[in-house]
Amino acid sequence: MQKMLSDFVIGETGVVKAVGGEGKIKRRLFDMGITPGAEVFLRKKAPLGDPIEITIRGYELTLRKTEAQFVNMEVKG
Repeated sequence: MQKMLSDFVIGETGVVKAVGGEGKIKRRLFDMGITPGAEVFLRKKAPLGDPIEITIRGYELTLRKTEAQFVNMEVKG
């Protein structure tokens, strides 16, 4: 099943399928290590759902929901 990273629930794991967006936002996501094939685990969400904290490539990363909506994921198991 595919969905956007911004729609993940706490504890969900998936693999990045594609990164959307234009220019600066896409470059920023790639620079943070969010590239196709990377495994992502959603660790936490702030009380109002923004920002979210993920684990990717062995480190923790905090993203705004507006950034996470550009990341297309394949949900695992």
